[in-house]
Amino acid sequence: MALIVERSMHPSWLSNAFVLADESGGTAVFIDSGAPLEPLLQVVERERLTPTHLLVTHGHADHVAGNDELVERFGIEVTSGGVETGGLRIQSLATPGHSDDGVSFAVGDLCFTGDTLFRDAVGGGPADEVRRSVMDVLMTLPHDLRVLPGHTDETTIGREWEENPFVRFWRGIDAEDGRPCRVHGDDATLVVWSPDYDGKGKALVRFADGAEAIVGASRIAGL
Repeated sequence: MALIVERSMHPSWLSNAFVLADESGGTAVFIDSGAPLEPLLQVVERERLTPTHLLVTHGHADHVAGNDELVERFGIEVTSGGVETGGLRIQSLATPGHSDDGVSFAVGDLCFTGDTLFRDAVGGGPADEVRRSVMDVLMTLPHDLRVLPGHTDETTIGREWEENPFVRFWRGIDAEDGRPCRVHGDDATLVVWSPDYDGKGKALVRFADGAEAIVGASRIAGL
């Protein structure tokens, strides 16, 4: 199946929005809307596409900001479920952790992972939930799938299996960091550090009671 996929990225949020289409039939869906819509609308017009759905990976503002505009313009259905429309067969995969409503969408050789999996990072949230979504769902997909995340650059399942610091730790390949730190004033141990999609850093930390969380670098002190 030949697919058309176009990305737009917000200059501040670095959030992605996509339009995806079946090249042979011209049926299209939008995936998230928290980025400038004009580049996507230009593709719809140029390729004479017919949008039928707006797929939402999760409900955070930087991913749904343009929902109302797209619904008003095209009268399309908004959903986080799987969709069969035209030549598109899109599977919805439950991937909670960063948000309770988080899903990823798999179609053809593409996987739209929202804020669950990024190049070199994963979404913030309770570490056990994020781990289940990443390791038990996404990392079981074919390694040649292109990953189109909710922020910045694309990657592949195979690359993240081999190189993502969180995945490598959860696979038992890399040892934990072990440095003491503080997270919002609470004592913690740094377990994993990654550059994150925005270059500011993201970490897996373990608190004194054993609970683990994935947090942004801005919440960490004492390193």
